[in-house]
Amino acid sequence: MYRERPAGVAGAVLWTSTAPAGGRTTRVLPDGCVDLLWSSAAGLLVAGPDRTAFLSVGVAGERWVGLRMPPGVGPAVLGVPADELRDSRVPLAALWGDRAVAGLGERVAADPAAALPALAARRLGAAGGPDRLGARVAAAAAAGVPVAAIAAEVDLDPRALHRHSRRLFGYGPKTLARILRMRRALALARAGTPLAEVAAVCGYADQAHLTRDVRDFAGVPPTALLAA
Repeated sequence: MYRERPAGVAGAVLWTSTAPAGGRTTRVLPDGCVDLLWSSAAGLLVAGPDRTAFLSVGVAGERWVGLRMPPGVGPAVLGVPADELRDSRVPLAALWGDRAVAGLGERVAADPAAALPALAARRLGAAGGPDRLGARVAAAAAAGVPVAAIAAEVDLDPRALHRHSRRLFGYGPKTLARILRMRRALALARAGTPLAEVAAVCGYADQAHLTRDVRDFAGVPPTALLAA
């Protein structure tokens, strides 16, 4: 009932999901991304970057289409700093105003899988593209580069990097790095790598450290996520 594919705009992913007849609750893990969403029940929404897992409750038969924009891209599309959206789900009209969104909902509802990427592409073009440093900072954070080294690489002092990262990602580079490391660790574990080996490969002190980090962000230990 869940599918995703490249959206063809700024590295974004287009995903679709339909809740089963009995409804569904989904644990959405932090990923540093901002999503532009259309729901058959709620219309146009924005999901900000999460610091902890969000429990999404879908009513029976509810259809979702989402454009998941990679870390740093969402603010350029939406015109809103990521830290103002952190841990929130808000109607798009709350950001752009009722007049700007008037009529947009009907056009998106006719073909959301085509309309959301097209809308994002137009907005991104008007903004001059994503922030130039966003992809560099996110890539360095994903690679485990220390914050001081990232700051030196992008020619910012650590405090300026932190402020810039909050606007782009919703949190500082250290938190982003921890979230991206958790995502990598879980992907390896789901592929069958034992947790102790996952911890070593991903740079955790030990398996207990991995478990604490996952619990901090996901609310449950990795074994619970893997079982689900």
